[in-house]
Amino acid sequence: MKGPRLAACAQTRWGKTAVLAALLLSVGALPAAAREEEEYTKEWGASLGMNSLLDDTNSSVFGNPHLSMGASMRFLFNPRMALRTEMGVHFVSGDTGGVKDFYPDYVDRVGTARRFYRYSGTVFDLAALYELNFFSYAYRPGYQGHRRFTPYLQMGLGFAFSTTGRTVTPWVPIGVGVKYKLRPRLNVGLDWTMRFSLSDRLDGFDAPHGLQSDFFRNQDHLGLLRITITYDFAPKCPTCNKAD
Repeated sequence: MKGPRLAACAQTRWGKTAVLAALLLSVGALPAAAREEEEYTKEWGASLGMNSLLDDTNSSVFGNPHLSMGASMRFLFNPRMALRTEMGVHFVSGDTGGVKDFYPDYVDRVGTARRFYRYSGTVFDLAALYELNFFSYAYRPGYQGHRRFTPYLQMGLGFAFSTTGRTVTPWVPIGVGVKYKLRPRLNVGLDWTMRFSLSDRLDGFDAPHGLQSDFFRNQDHLGLLRITITYDFAPKCPTCNKAD
């Protein structure tokens, strides 16, 4: 009888030892998991996409597309809010050949002669946009209500310089986007913004009807659709969860 009892006691002790070892291993793994949830205060990245300049040669939001590229840095206030600063390069061109509107050859005299205009150049811009995520955004879904995917709204203020019109103008970017965390520190996003300018000279073609522009009315605006890749850096608490 003693043999079976001793075997049972040994099995019980081994079982308790295995449970204790598993607990110790899980406790030891906690710092690594915590490091995955480490919050960062900044993102930097690059974007590539297409622009469409709404001007006197194009009236379609997605018409006459051209290449755009840029670089950005986000300042992350919390999982819902951020400030995005960016610089962009937008290649633009167009002509009045397919325009249905009538542009007179001379605006100060009566006549039926049409004016033909063609341009090609680059628009450079600097902007700062406030972003508001629909959901709390982080890598591990479910952790404090975080999600790896979120739509967001954005609005800001910027300045543009056109090489064609040789003009500098403020503009107001307003748009929407979606972002997804591929890895704990790697993000991919798709966004669209309309950048409302205060100038009619981004295309170098000012007031073809001879009518003065007013605020946003009869001005040139730029629509921008782009994909962005960003990387998180600058942890909020660099010494947290670090071994002594």
